[in-house]
Amino acid sequence: MKFKLHDGEMTVELKDSFFAADFNEALVHQVVTAYLAGRRCGTKAQKTRAQVRGGGAKPWRQKGTGRARVGSTRNPIWVGGGRAFAAKPRNFSQKVNRKMYRGAMKSMFSELVRQERLVLIEEFGVSAPRTKELKGKLKKLGLDNVLIVVEAFDANLFLAARNLSRVHVLEVRAVDPASVVGHENVLMTVAAAKLLEDRLQ
Repeated sequence: MKFKLHDGEMTVELKDSFFAADFNEALVHQVVTAYLAGRRCGTKAQKTRAQVRGGGAKPWRQKGTGRARVGSTRNPIWVGGGRAFAAKPRNFSQKVNRKMYRGAMKSMFSELVRQERLVLIEEFGVSAPRTKELKGKLKKLGLDNVLIVVEAFDANLFLAARNLSRVHVLEVRAVDPASVVGHENVLMTVAAAKLLEDRLQ
């Protein structure tokens, strides 16, 4: 397929298999959910009554006091006691094979093309790490909430974008499903688009 660059004068040839694929909503949802689940650290930990310090001696005798029987000061209904169903470290990751991941990425980028939310440009960068300069360039392009995908690390661009809450800069190798669906528009250089095609073919 031929895709017009932002200036409208030049066109670039893109692969139909990547930028003109059918949209599979269920697959996209599964892959994005799996990606977000994999980012969870799962390090939450609580102590059971067996792990809480103390509580070895029976507080009072079983009968004759008029109070309820109790065997430990560390049971879950006492202040300072253990947790009845204590949370333990766990792994939230979900298995997504390579074919599913690539299919979801193709589906997402194809939908961006259909909705005219993908902007291709020959080159994009800033002369200095200044947020004001980047903001001005994006304003000329009519972009606000945008993911910028570049082919290689650009220190000036990364530093200029880090103070903009709705602008995120990623290299091609770091593009992930959550970032793609989390922005209204995606701005890519031609070189980045070609590299992305090759990586996910």
